[in-house]
Formats: sequence, structure tokens, C-alpha cells
Amino acid sequence: MLFRILRVSLRALSRNKMRTFLTMLGIVIGVGAVISMVSIGSGAKAAVEERFAAMGTNLLFVSGASKRVQGVHSGFGGSQTLTVEDANAIIERCPAVEAISPSVGTRAQVIYLSKNWNTSIQGTGERYPDVRKWEIESGTYFDETAVRSAAKVCVLGADVKKNLFEDVDPIGQTIRIKKVPFIVIGVLKSKGQSGGYGSRDDQICVPYTTCMKRLQKAEFLSSIDISAATSALTAQAKMQITDLLRDRHRIAPGSEDDFQVQDMAEIAEGAAATTDVLTLLLGSIASISLLVGGIGIMNIMLVSVTERIREIGIRMSIGAREKDILIQFLAEAIVLSLVGGLLGIAMGVGVSKLLKFIPLFATIKTVISIHWVVLAFAISGSIGVFFGFYPARKASKLDPIEALRFE
Repeated sequence: MLFRILRVSLRALSRNKMRTFLTMLGIVIGVGAVISMVSIGSGAKAAVEERFAAMGTNLLFVSGASKRVQGVHSGFGGSQTLTVEDANAIIERCPAVEAISPSVGTRAQVIYLSKNWNTSIQGTGERYPDVRKWEIESGTYFDETAVRSAAKVCVLGADVKKNLFEDVDPIGQTIRIKKVPFIVIGVLKSKGQSGGYGSRDDQICVPYTTCMKRLQKAEFLSSIDISAATSALTAQAKMQITDLLRDRHRIAPGSEDDFQVQDMAEIAEGAAATTDVLTLLLGSIASISLLVGGIGIMNIMLVSVTERIREIGIRMSIGAREKDILIQFLAEAIVLSLVGGLLGIAMGVGVSKLLKFIPLFATIKTVISIHWVVLAFAISGSIGVFFGFYPARKASKLDPIEALRFE
């Protein structure tokens, strides 16, 4: 019975192949758009999670808190309250902390011979590679002596090395940052893109003391990167740091902190929540195409009912029941939407796979979720039922005598 209904439906739809194809096109585009958009959102989430996982779950950041001026909040980091003494006190008096790296930053034009490159200058401590889980590709990282003496040495990110030196070994070469000469002593191993947040390799690391004295003329730190002894001690380390800094900054009980301590888990959860909202937004926008496709199916099925009134009358006169007519036209609508759904899945998966071959989108990571594929296919079938029911019911309620008289 089912196969006979499907066979009759396919025969009816094949009578006007172009109209059938154009009707399905709305569903094809809708399902394809949903899958490709969601795959981009899921890829962004996966890239963010990979970035945070690479940093480790025992990483904490201390930065200035929001500064309020005449009722206007500047956001976190707006107030400059962290000092080098704060950083030294954390490593000395917080047992749950394993390593720290004071941090300051700026941007500058870097010059090597006739080449130049604008990049991020990160002033860090000697434990920066340990705290950030970053390996050295060649040379070495500066030590505590270089930090204490504010030595003019630097370690290049992979992108900076490529753009300034190409195939030349940079170790021992001299570059100029804000007209100050620095000797290159090492190159960081490439970490690549960071899921839409730019390249992590486009930076130069110098001792934070050098950055504060020679490049920024700064008195306060931008932040302090901290590594807890273990992941299990992260919460304890956060409490110890908070208590210590409140005491050092003479913050009265009940008063707001002039600093902020964030752990990697909190930041990762916030970033994941943001990408989830992005994915949902992209999927919702793409779903509008499915609605338009459903309206197209209803429109064409109504036209089909009008064109086949006499056929319906003949079928009823030889014994077809209302239920048979209803099922027949409903089956045609469902076949339209399901075939369109299958083609849309192929389109969405294809677009997601091909994006990486387009230079403009080469850095975008896509992740195809089987759950969304199944959901999109199920929705396409539901659209066939929902938008096909009214035309099918209208066909089943025709008066057979009037239908036979129809010309």
C-alpha cells in the first residue's frame, strides 16, 4: 500500500519536472543553509575550546577591575592597580600557585633591515612559556637575570619570524622596537589561529621590566598570568590570591575589589556560551528559508489540486475515499519536502567542506553535527506534513459530482 502511494506520488510529481524542482529548491536551500551555518558556529565553538584546552585548566588571570568615572564603567581592566610587588607577593605567599608571569602589552612597528611589521609586544616574565604551555622552537627564552636587568632581548612569534626574516635564522639578529634595539634570542613554536580571535603567533615577547621602562614608561601591570600547582588547586589558588590582594590593596570588608581573578574554566564557559548563542542565531536565521520553502510547497500543492479536480472526481467515482485522496496529496507534499531535505543535507555538508578551499574563509573551522543534520531532515519532513495538509484536505473534501463536471 505504502509503495503504491509513493509510486503514484512520484508519477504525479514527474509530470512537471521543472515546477517540482523549483518547489523543492526552497527546502534544499533552507536545509543546506541551516547545516552550513550551524557547522560554522559549531566550528567556532570547537576552535575556542581547543584554544583554552591548550592553555590548561589550571591557568588564572589577574587584571584590574572596572573603573567608574562619573557613573560610567570602563569595563574590566579599566583600573590600573596591579604592581610588580603584587606579582612577587602572589608567588611567595600563595602555596597553591606554581608559577606566575607579570604581563604588560603594547603594539609597535618592528624593523629589521629594510623590512618592517606591526605586531603585538608582550612584556612577560621568565615563566611565561611554563604558565601558557608554550614551547620554544629554536633558541631559548629569557631568564630571571634578563628580567631583573631589563635586558633588551626578545623572543619572536612564528608569524613575526616569517614576515621579518623569511628563511634567515633570526637568532642573534637585532631588530628595532620603537627605535630601541633588541637582540633575538628565540622563536616560539607556532600555535596558529585562535578561532576567529586572530593569530596567536603574531607577537613578540620581551621582559616585562624592559617593556615597562623602555617601551611603555608604565608603572602598573596590565595583568598577571598564574599557573596553579594542579587543576584541583585552581579554586584554592583563586581564594588565596583574592585574600592576599585585598589585604595588600587595603580594601575594607564589604567593599568592591579593585582587581579581578578569573580562572580558565570560567573564561572557557563564557566563550562556549557565546558561541552557542551565535550558533543558535545563525541556525534561526537560516531556518527562515525553510519556512519560505514550506509556503512554496503549499502554494504549488493548491495549484496541483486545482489542476487535478477532474482526476480527483474520477478517482472518487470509482471508489476512492476521502482518506485515500487526503493521503495521496499529503504523500506528494511529504515526498517533495523529504527529497528536498536530502538534497539540502548534501548541499550543506558540501558547502561546509568546501569553505576551507576558499581563501576568504580558509581560517574558518567547520564542524558538522549529526544531531543538526537529523533535526534539519526531520523539520523538512514536518514542513511537508504541515504545509501539505491543507491542500490535501481541500482535495479530499471536493464533491465528486462537481469535480467530474469541472473543465
